Amino acid sequence: MYEGFIRVAAATPTIRVADCEYNAKAILALIEKANAENVNILCLPELCISGYTCGDLFMQEALLDAAMEALKFLLEKSAAYNVLVVAGLPLACNGKLYNVAAVFCRGKLLGFVPKTNLPNYGEFYEFRQFTPAPEYTQTINEIPFGTDLLFQFEGFSLAVEICEDLWAPIPPSSRHAAAGATIIANLSASNETTGKADYRRSLVAGQSARLTCAYIYANAGKGESTGDMAFSGHNLIYENGILLKESPPFGEAWAMTEIDLVALTHDRRQINTFSAKQKYTEIPSKLEYNCNALSRAISANPFALSDEEKEIVLNIQASGLAKRVGHVGSQLMVIGVSGGLDSTLALLVAVRAKKMLNADILAVTIPCFGTSERSKNNAHRLCEALGINCREIDITESVSRHLEEIGHSGEADVIYENAQARMRTLTLMGFGGIMVGSGCLSELALGYTTYNGDHMSMYSVNAGLPKTQVRQLVKYTADKFPELKAVLTDILTSPVSPELLPTSQPTEDIVGPYELHDFFIYHLMRWGRRPRAVYRLACVAFAGKYPPDVILKWQKLFYRRFFSQQFKRSCLPDGPQTGQVSLSPRGSWRMPSDAMCSVWLAELEEIIK
Repeated sequence: MYEGFIRVAAATPTIRVADCEYNAKAILALIEKANAENVNILCLPELCISGYTCGDLFMQEALLDAAMEALKFLLEKSAAYNVLVVAGLPLACNGKLYNVAAVFCRGKLLGFVPKTNLPNYGEFYEFRQFTPAPEYTQTINEIPFGTDLLFQFEGFSLAVEICEDLWAPIPPSSRHAAAGATIIANLSASNETTGKADYRRSLVAGQSARLTCAYIYANAGKGESTGDMAFSGHNLIYENGILLKESPPFGEAWAMTEIDLVALTHDRRQINTFSAKQKYTEIPSKLEYNCNALSRAISANPFALSDEEKEIVLNIQASGLAKRVGHVGSQLMVIGVSGGLDSTLALLVAVRAKKMLNADILAVTIPCFGTSERSKNNAHRLCEALGINCREIDITESVSRHLEEIGHSGEADVIYENAQARMRTLTLMGFGGIMVGSGCLSELALGYTTYNGDHMSMYSVNAGLPKTQVRQLVKYTADKFPELKAVLTDILTSPVSPELLPTSQPTEDIVGPYELHDFFIYHLMRWGRRPRAVYRLACVAFAGKYPPDVILKWQKLFYRRFFSQQFKRSCLPDGPQTGQVSLSPRGSWRMPSDAMCSVWLAELEEIIK
């Protein structure tokens, strides 16, 4: 297991109908392949040991005996391999015949799971040969036999359903997930017809999302009888509604990837509707996790948005602002426009909000000691392009007088910087309108904001957006509106800076690259990952761009600032949540202001050793 990721595969052997010995050897080859590629869970199709299309041959003792002999062969041979295998076969029990999944690992048969819902419509006639799963769990030669089985391993619980079980109105997997299963294996023999592949994807996607689980779906393929149906080996692996891997219909019939167990466990812990209402038989077992790398891509920009999502985010921001302005009854939105990314986006959002209500916009540029001509000019150019009234109020004299009054030497220190930020806020709040805040989520996470300065506003439209998303939305607007492209492009290429010092003050030289911090924020807050895992995933995502020691340096700074600056986040103004990560103290993130980060830093120190 690689930092909570387990490698799994859904595969389809090329079989011969009713030739169990041949099929067992084909299955063994897939087990050997899985073991060689460090796959820990291998899901195979429904009745793959015998073939799904045997028809009335299922009633022949010779075939049933051959299937059991094939299973014994697989048990013997699989003892040498570190793979949990789920494979289908016909099984006679108490005078009935069942369509079952055999679950085995390292030579040990862990249980049989019978199919609950037997299709007997259209081209299917399983009632002719098989009996639905019994209501209660039994044993066959001391092997658990039933649908209420949970196969327990370190880090995950696996449960099984078979083909039509997924298509039923209430799939057994719903019950399995409520009982604690985080991975569902589905052994299927779903024939191929036009449009069915898309419907199959939608079923698996919806069920995995509804259950907050991983879903491994293995489908029958080559070798099945084509007398009336064709099977394509369309295998699917989904995680919480997201397609991770598939083998396209009539393709290679091997789908392999890693499942993020940490993500699934994190979300399950937060959702209080997962509570078992019936008792399951838990079957513990062990696996060795040998995967030490990922075949699955790790995005360096986990907050990336599609164009459709960008429109949704902008509309969330604008409608939130319009609601606040309309409720208060103000006729004026006041925005400090610095020529930087955050205030630019806030102004663009206010322009959208203006179309939703009867209110004016006043943009104010407030130069002081560190304001550059480039940023000031861009602020004026942007307002002119948008047709917005812009006032310039130079606060250099006011801030200087304030510093004198408090006995400050004028040295360019934190007090010197904070005085400017607070004077800007005081200026903006003096116009009697709704002051629109522009600070983003990344700055809030790092505490890179002046308490009761730019930290404060009457509605903070960017509070739910990390810096990487702010950049995406400004660029999206630049590409969409040619009349804004020149000025927005110049803003996008300007160094991020609070411009509070007379000398150059690039933010990312001080606190580190925002793309790294946004990666840390995402994996800490969205999935609750431990520091070591965040570090190792960052090394994968940013390979070739940031050396490991640079990643580690900024990650340590991130934890220090994230913990020490919580007091600023505990009294944030209102602002809309736009994504799955939020720092609002009223909703998504509640944390004491005096919590220590020693546990997190200690784990990073272990990496150095």
